[in-house]
Amino acid sequence: MAIGQAIRGTAGDIAVLLAGATDTARPVPGLEWTVGETAAHLALANGLMADLASGEERGYGDGTPQSLAEANARSLAEFPERAAGPLAAMIVEQADRFVDALGRQDEGRTFVTPLGPMDGATFASYLLTHMLGHGYDLARGLGRPHMIDAGRVELCLPFLRVAMPRVAAASTLTARYALRVRGGSAFGVTFTDGAVEVLPDVPEGADCTIVTEPVAFLLMALGRMGPWQAIARGAVFAWGRKPWLAPRFPALFVAP
Repeated sequence: MAIGQAIRGTAGDIAVLLAGATDTARPVPGLEWTVGETAAHLALANGLMADLASGEERGYGDGTPQSLAEANARSLAEFPERAAGPLAAMIVEQADRFVDALGRQDEGRTFVTPLGPMDGATFASYLLTHMLGHGYDLARGLGRPHMIDAGRVELCLPFLRVAMPRVAAASTLTARYALRVRGGSAFGVTFTDGAVEVLPDVPEGADCTIVTEPVAFLLMALGRMGPWQAIARGAVFAWGRKPWLAPRFPALFVAP
């Protein structure tokens, strides 16, 4: 399946990225972690996801950003490996184990993940999104090109659509957004007194239509790029009755 190939390919790209890393104590811009800690987190997270895909029950926070951050800190403190080679091998091995395990499960099975219950396709999209986010972090920390592209972003959208209501920030906004990823999918997000609903299609009479370049869309969704930075790069265009709602959209969610 395409998502499985993307997961394996992304893990391989991250391993190649780490292959030339001799100083894993280098800081990662925008994170409190070093390169080694980020790679260790990826290895641990891939292992967690592979266990869950295999049918094991493992708790990992309660889905809130604070609880996930605490769980991440605990797992890193208990896992001392920071060398690039062993971590790269673990990232690839656990990604392969996830894809193989998911392929053995019944199609209709629901998985309990750190961000709530998901079907298999959404769970795979979750893992890919997580890997791409931290793969981008590693690329920045090592001064190397990242591995995010339009095709992989499209495969992240099933997870992002499911996750949006679960990571919504507190607000009182009432508005209708139409979101379009350039060259890819389009969908709607509505707010009613702050309550979030994701629609499979763009809503009629949207207050604000946002068209975003794919890589910028994912980076904003993951909190790696701010809306004004994306606008300055020409990666975002907005129109409608209330176009000023566009820069506010990413702040309506808290990236876990």
